[in-house]
Amino acid sequence: MKLFENTEVAFSLKSDSQLERAYFLFKMIQNQPMVRIGTAVTNFALKAHLPVEGLIRSTVFDHFCGGITEEDCIPNIDNMYTKKVHSILDYSVEGKETEDQFDDALQKTLKTIDFAKEKESIPYAVFKPTGFGRFGLYQKITEEKELTVNEKSEWLRVVERYHTVCRVALEKDVPLLIDAEESWMQDAVDNLIEELMEIYNAKKAIVFSTLQMYRHDRFKYLKELHQKAHQKGYHIGMKIVRGAYMEKERERAAEKGYESPICKDKQATDDNYNAVIVYMMEHPNMALFAGTHNEESSFLVMDLIKKHNIQPNDMRVWFGQLYGMSDHISFNLAKEGYNVAKYLPFGPVRDVMPYLIRRAEENTSVAGQTSRELGLIKLEKKRRKL
Repeated sequence: MKLFENTEVAFSLKSDSQLERAYFLFKMIQNQPMVRIGTAVTNFALKAHLPVEGLIRSTVFDHFCGGITEEDCIPNIDNMYTKKVHSILDYSVEGKETEDQFDDALQKTLKTIDFAKEKESIPYAVFKPTGFGRFGLYQKITEEKELTVNEKSEWLRVVERYHTVCRVALEKDVPLLIDAEESWMQDAVDNLIEELMEIYNAKKAIVFSTLQMYRHDRFKYLKELHQKAHQKGYHIGMKIVRGAYMEKERERAAEKGYESPICKDKQATDDNYNAVIVYMMEHPNMALFAGTHNEESSFLVMDLIKKHNIQPNDMRVWFGQLYGMSDHISFNLAKEGYNVAKYLPFGPVRDVMPYLIRRAEENTSVAGQTSRELGLIKLEKKRRKL
């Protein structure tokens, strides 16, 4: 039996009713017009303060999110850890604009570092760049425009937030994943993270950046970063993902008349992703967090672990999937003794909606992903009947 087809292991934690809910949700997500209508209706209902939070909570929220607070997530974390699947608490509140909100996100991130320090089941902490600073500010720096006096001091506060979490992460020995966002603000983030790696990754990778491999320029960027790290003597930590802003990236490039940063097709993205995995596994001073729902890429990482005589539980190599998706990959890998972590989003229902909507849209646009989930759920339902 192929490893990822073992549905008994994949859905061992799901009750029959949870399995039915998952089937219903993926069936809905498979339908593009339904996702568009559902998104519009949900946004309207939340803006109009209609009492829909309970409904959202009992369906899509509970399937893709760990809870509203960190404490809410603990039963899910403990439950998954019975199968050796770890969790990463991801405060998934997006699109904030005020200093108070950024300071609040900083406090949340520090709290998740404490959680990770205390619980063996939580191997990493994570945050989004726009959780700590304004999108427009990152964009202005990326475009190399002159900052006003106020913006300069605003940027210093952003930098200080990054240093605060990195200092605490180093002190508590909790590696820290920093997500990637849209290409037109990413250079500011990349440059800041390079400075942080130089300071905090002297002995091993504590600070991790993220490479979105649907961008055709990212492999070149990694090689250049590797040169710098080699010269300056620090370790590189990288989360490798395919990416989450494809439609948006293409639309903006077309609208503004520049070359799209996105690979020409799915195959080119897959090749790019796998090439970076091969490159990273060849260099022992790099730590890899392979964020993937792709079975071939998962098999590739497993093959490379064998080829380079790395222990399956070596802390420099992790597999990551999103909560509520690809359980057939996560739980079967964990059973084989590999390091596996689920991204466990949490936050108030209405604040997490942009994240959930992006998940639904992403699933709709990735051909095969949703039908694969549905096929496996069907198999498991059949197995249970027998």
